[in-house]
Amino acid sequence: MTTTLGDTPLVAIGTLIRGARQNKGLTQAQLAERLSTSQSAIARIEQGSQNLSVDMLARINAALEADLLPISSSPRPTHLRVSGGHRLSGTITVNSSKNAAVALLCASLLNRGRTVLRGVARIVEVDRIVAVLQSIGVQVTWSQDGRDLEIIRPADLDLTGIDDDAARRTRSIIMFFGPLLGQEPTFELPYAGGCDLGTRTVEPHMIALRPFGLDVTATSGEYHARVAKDTGAPVYVVLTERGDTVTENALMAAAGRDGETVIRNASPNYMVQDLCFYLELLGVSIEGIGTTTLRVRGRRVIEADVEYHVSEDPVEAMSLLTAGIVTGSEITVARVPIEFMEIELAVLGEMGLRFTLSPEYTALNGRTRLVDITVSPSDLKAPIDKIHPMPFPGLNIDNLPFFALIAACATGHTTIHDWVYDNRAIHLTDLTRLGADVRLLDPHRLDVTGPTRWSGAEVSCPPALRPAVVILLAMMAAKGTSVLRGVDIIARGYEQLADRLIELGAHIETFRD
Repeated sequence: MTTTLGDTPLVAIGTLIRGARQNKGLTQAQLAERLSTSQSAIARIEQGSQNLSVDMLARINAALEADLLPISSSPRPTHLRVSGGHRLSGTITVNSSKNAAVALLCASLLNRGRTVLRGVARIVEVDRIVAVLQSIGVQVTWSQDGRDLEIIRPADLDLTGIDDDAARRTRSIIMFFGPLLGQEPTFELPYAGGCDLGTRTVEPHMIALRPFGLDVTATSGEYHARVAKDTGAPVYVVLTERGDTVTENALMAAAGRDGETVIRNASPNYMVQDLCFYLELLGVSIEGIGTTTLRVRGRRVIEADVEYHVSEDPVEAMSLLTAGIVTGSEITVARVPIEFMEIELAVLGEMGLRFTLSPEYTALNGRTRLVDITVSPSDLKAPIDKIHPMPFPGLNIDNLPFFALIAACATGHTTIHDWVYDNRAIHLTDLTRLGADVRLLDPHRLDVTGPTRWSGAEVSCPPALRPAVVILLAMMAAKGTSVLRGVDIIARGYEQLADRLIELGAHIETFRD
């Protein structure tokens, strides 16, 4: 089968790109640098062996000052065709954390020196934050292999030039408040966007940042921020919500001021710990990492040249383990951050999952504990109690949707209680299209009855990241052919997920209408 973009085979597109590059007198490495990607990626593109998004083709056109193919102003959505019922095999490695990466990118605004983030996942959410940083004058450069980011901020940020479009499409923009409030007396930020998960108020962020002197009013789609002068007195913050991004915002505000800050009811989750480890490299003193009380002694002026390896993503680890579980396969998921997966594994063990763990080893950041997990085909049974998330060290809220899918493979009734989000449980009822018995009890609770005899179907991709991946994994378990339409949201949090599942033996084809 020939892979195409529109009606043009990728091999032909690659030939056009190679010719245009050579006419410009550029090497593959030089073109890769212009595109913030790797030389090997350019080589694959020119060979016609790498899928090309419309966005990437537009960037190549701009870099080569060429018009290789006409590009519609309304690019056609991407779909996945899945031939299910196939066993997977082999080993797959967990990528670095999306949530940690976006927090670290925001925190780099605190540093007037040079920050290098190692092993950053190339995902849409990261690209959006990079675009926002570049629009306000920050120099952000990908390494030649496309894995590392070098970040150098200017002495003065140009907040009037902020990329509104990129900012409005990511909820992570809310985390600019923390690092900016110690540097700017007044500033504006666009409203935050993100997944469709119901009402997610920003008020917990405002409560967390008011003790630092932040006052925010919202008008005409913008946050207007005013910051009172810091007196240097100790600041005490009690978070009304033990949220990850709320804690990160308070941490960055504390890191950018002289004096002591105490943050209570803080999240000790994985992305918060990554942020703490990075801030320590900047010279910020933090006591209580991994607990709900953080004592921070920050620095008004930070200028340090640092390198930090982003830790592995426990939610991606859960996604990959689920792929093996629901397809009845034996696979090994390598580099799993075990501290943030222990409750999930305990619940899976109660349900009868057979799995083994390697000895622990240390991540490249020198702090996070990793293991390799091998799952084997298992006869699963429903747990006695409901499955529900809790703040760390409880079951991760982002991992909960995968348990709805796993429960559909187990014998018996399982109640899934998603008390955090208003709409996400509704998205998971799409599993019924593939043969699952999933009943919505109320906006937060599902009753799942298994085991399921999965069958192929065509489903429109849910407008939320984790439910979208859940439907894709269910299609891999379903006999016959399924189509998942409009899958671009998956790229927000996963780097080339379909390609990586194909390497394990999944039968997935990317196409456009």
